[in-house]
Amino acid sequence: MSVMKRYVLRLFISLKYITANVVDRNNGRIVVTASTIEHSVKGSLERGRSCNAKAASVVGEVLAMRLKVEGLDQGQGQGIHINVNNEVEKKGFKNRTKVWAIVNALKNNGVKLILDDNENSSRPS
Repeated sequence: MSVMKRYVLRLFISLKYITANVVDRNNGRIVVTASTIEHSVKGSLERGRSCNAKAASVVGEVLAMRLKVEGLDQGQGQGIHINVNNEVEKKGFKNRTKVWAIVNALKNNGVKLILDDNENSSRPS
């Protein structure tokens, strides 16, 4: 049985910045975003450290706050979907701690996430 994945978390990790978007798949729009490019987020980080696991955690916390403001922290009852294995494969194995930092920050701040892993996850211990 296929579940409609209305809201999906998409991550973009470059050498300098981390961006997390929640996309509404019904109309293809980004409904909430957070990034280390933003002045408010960059100001809370150590100088020159905008692309490490701590920065990823801050991005996750900011995204969680913005989701709560929009009333989407529960994904309108369906949750927000993320395929962690797919995100790790796209970003490279060395970025898996950043991916998991964002996921854990969202979970710790009360966002309902649905992990769409087809196999066992490669979560760091």
